[in-house]
Amino acid sequence: MDKGIGIAGVAGRMGRLLVEEAAAAGIRLVGGIDREAVAPAGVRLFPDIAALAVDSDVVVDFTHASAVAGHAAALAAAGTAWVLGTTGLSESDDVAVASAARRIAVVQAPNFSPGVNLVLALAERMAAALPGDDYDAEIVEMHHRQKVDAPSGTALGLGRAVARGRGVALEVVRESGRDGHTGPRKPGAIGFAALRGGQVVGEHSLIFAAAGEHIAVSHRAFDRRVFATGAVRAARWVVGRAPGHYSMMDVLGIR
Repeated sequence: MDKGIGIAGVAGRMGRLLVEEAAAAGIRLVGGIDREAVAPAGVRLFPDIAALAVDSDVVVDFTHASAVAGHAAALAAAGTAWVLGTTGLSESDDVAVASAARRIAVVQAPNFSPGVNLVLALAERMAAALPGDDYDAEIVEMHHRQKVDAPSGTALGLGRAVARGRGVALEVVRESGRDGHTGPRKPGAIGFAALRGGQVVGEHSLIFAAAGEHIAVSHRAFDRRVFATGAVRAARWVVGRAPGHYSMMDVLGIR
């Protein structure tokens, strides 16, 4: 890594942890951008994403979905690698990320915890072995009261893993927010329940429920630092990679 790492959202909770984890990993911090006018002490604040991209080998981005399309264009134009952890993306945002990945290396993940990504890999294998007509898949997640998107990006990632294992599109079988007289559960559906309260960092459970048995896989995060550590690991890994759309599973070598 010749130039160093840039951080989008450097003044936020994740941004400040990323500053610390980059230092702990011995990676030069170029600076960052943020809507706040004050960056963490000793961190250079750039005027915009384009300026940060030019001076960085890789930009780690935990900002807001509304910024994703602009960041995609700026990073692709600069030829700068991108580690993207922002969730709640729209269909047009997904198109912008995919377009950028044709020009630069992009690591995108709903969650950068190594443990969560192992659960995602396991979820796909379990779904392939447990047919949807017999095993109902339900995903339950809980986060802090400030979280603005639901279901969480990690919960949707679990749903996509189950859908891949069963050879279906999540959009076709997804069920969220049941309320009132909904009728019987549809065969093969993947259900989501989102809980919000307190300052829960992140809890996710995937349940396969059949008539004769239930199987549950759960992950609980106690400290946001685990996400920052994983994102810095991804930043180190992605620099120098060929253009493409990568995941944290590629970083961990489990796919």
